[in-house]
Amino acid sequence: MNKLQLPEQQFLPSGGLTKTRIKTVNYIGTGFVPVFMLVFFSMFATSVMAESEKVLFSTDDIPNFVEYSESLSSSGQPLKEHMPLLAEMGFDQIIYLALTTNRTALDKEDELVLKNDMNYLHVAVDFSKPSLKNFETVALILQNSKDQKSLLHCQVNYRASTFSFLYRVIYLGVPIGAAKEDLDKVWTPDSVWYQFLVNTLAAHGMTHECDSCDWQERDFD
Repeated sequence: MNKLQLPEQQFLPSGGLTKTRIKTVNYIGTGFVPVFMLVFFSMFATSVMAESEKVLFSTDDIPNFVEYSESLSSSGQPLKEHMPLLAEMGFDQIIYLALTTNRTALDKEDELVLKNDMNYLHVAVDFSKPSLKNFETVALILQNSKDQKSLLHCQVNYRASTFSFLYRVIYLGVPIGAAKEDLDKVWTPDSVWYQFLVNTLAAHGMTHECDSCDWQERDFD
């Protein structure tokens, strides 16, 4: 009776890979058998580790990820590890709406996006003073890429969700009440962003009011 030490992967209940331990097994026979077994278990462990990596990263880990349609989503800041996932989900372009100097901005995001065969666009939006020009720039990008799947993102999806709300209402004809329900899942715009939203809709001959809309204007007096 001979003994052979083999690596064994341990997992969390959720399926995430945690660590490797050494397991001792008994075998009878020549040296060929344990070598074969070692190769087999090594290949198996590699395959399991690859699968577990897929489990570890999902859109649930991206702050405030919201999918509005097959072609448009918005979110907070994705991590480096999320870029292959976004590419696998079919995203064609990533549009960043915050400042690259933000302390939570992803370093070299443009490079990471391009490495995963997606396009990267940056429209710098100052959180303290969003402008109609900012919105029209983003709307033009989306209008010129209707056949592409786009992700608008900032740091926590405040900018991106508001721009998505405006684009869907103004350009896609989504009822304002339905669009506001999606916006409410992320945040209630503060006084600056509320006024930006009202002014942008007005610039397109539209109103922010609807039967089901409660913008909590009283908070902004």
